[in-house]
Amino acid sequence: MSLRGKTLFITGASRGIGYAIGLRAAHEGANIAIAAKTVKEHPKLKGTIYSAAADFEAAGGRALALAVDVRDEVAVRAAIQATADRFGGIDIVVNNASAISRTSVEETDIKRFDLMQQVNSRGTFLVSKLAIPHLRKTENPHVLTLAPPLNLLPHWVKGHVAYTLSKYGMSLCTLGMAAEFADAGIAFNALWPRFGISTSAIEFAVANADELRRCRKPQIMADAACAIIKRPARTCTGNFFIDDSLLYAEGVRDFSQYRVDCTTQLRPGMFIPDADTPPPGAV
Repeated sequence: MSLRGKTLFITGASRGIGYAIGLRAAHEGANIAIAAKTVKEHPKLKGTIYSAAADFEAAGGRALALAVDVRDEVAVRAAIQATADRFGGIDIVVNNASAISRTSVEETDIKRFDLMQQVNSRGTFLVSKLAIPHLRKTENPHVLTLAPPLNLLPHWVKGHVAYTLSKYGMSLCTLGMAAEFADAGIAFNALWPRFGISTSAIEFAVANADELRRCRKPQIMADAACAIIKRPARTCTGNFFIDDSLLYAEGVRDFSQYRVDCTTQLRPGMFIPDADTPPPGAV
């Protein structure tokens, strides 16, 4: 299945993983709605909704730059309608926008707590909910959320309760909506990286070149995301995919192409079940 002519509504697509997914889909001739807040270049973070739109169109797609804060219901509703009006509908939603602060209970102020819940779990719920009327009308509707598998070991909650709560909220949206809309044929799946992903935001937050060299490039998530949204929606829903395991199943064997630095040991990601081992050649 090709993405040519398909319309993707991607939150947080001005940079990072969302941008990589948009660019990957644009290479196949997709229409990309870039729903993000960044309208002006950040001094230390490259990328705006407008530069992303230009890149997507140069890659062969069509793009619509939309200044959207996923916490704002009015703005989200208007952006989804503008996308449908511009491209004739919406085929795929990618819930990528996310706020992160991996701080302990005592270190997490309530303003930061509220931000993570509002952007992550509430934003995912809101965008998905408002897109459903449009997804009902399309042939192969998908909602893909960048959220982890629901791993309830205390280890993955301890030390960052607020962040985990917000990300698991996104995961629960996937689980519940997959069941609720199964009869409607709308697929809800989640995708999560096994190892750290090198993005400009992580570079800015970590400010540690050694840590970044231990990461994979965002392209692994983009390739995995596009593989998911090409699958038949009625038979591919309610899954919590791990990027390299999915790509291995798709036939990928050379994972070195996704490494920032092949001489370093990869940095393990969060929330991966202990029983889920990397596929051959992925480490």
